[in-house]
Amino acid sequence: MLGIARRDAASFRVVIDRHAATLHRVAYRMIGDSVEAEDMAQEALLRLWVNAVRWRAGGAGIGAWLTRVTMNACLDRLRKRRFMSEATVPDRIDEGLAADEQIDAARIRADAIAAVAALSDRQRGAIILTYYEDQSNADAAEALGMKLKAFESLLLRARSSLRKDLVGRALAASDGVVAQ
Repeated sequence: MLGIARRDAASFRVVIDRHAATLHRVAYRMIGDSVEAEDMAQEALLRLWVNAVRWRAGGAGIGAWLTRVTMNACLDRLRKRRFMSEATVPDRIDEGLAADEQIDAARIRADAIAAVAALSDRQRGAIILTYYEDQSNADAAEALGMKLKAFESLLLRARSSLRKDLVGRALAASDGVVAQ
């Protein structure tokens, strides 16, 4: 941070190389548009560049601070979208999902997120690295400090736990529909 505060481009490049991809992924998942996500990531990095002289050690790390700034920028952008629309009125019928299909998709998505969150820390890490971050089993095993076979066994147990949890949630949801 001292290098960035002194406007050292090489120091700033190190931070960009370490954090830009993560910031873009976070922003993309929040906003759903790659170009806007890139803008949000760049805005966070620009704020770091501008505010580097005021950085205080001992607080949040650079990665956490950048993620928080990116999230706040995304939330601001999403709030602005609600109030302004440049879209024209469509000339044809909306071919998107019907409301009940959207509700079902949202429920399934929420169930999947809850099921992943319910996994043990190591199992959750295996699922996230493999499926969300698209890492190979070897890379994910290395990131978790495990041998490949041990990682594959962990991933198999994580998938099995997810399957059981999601089946249970689906059964509970169908019981709720029948009971009504």
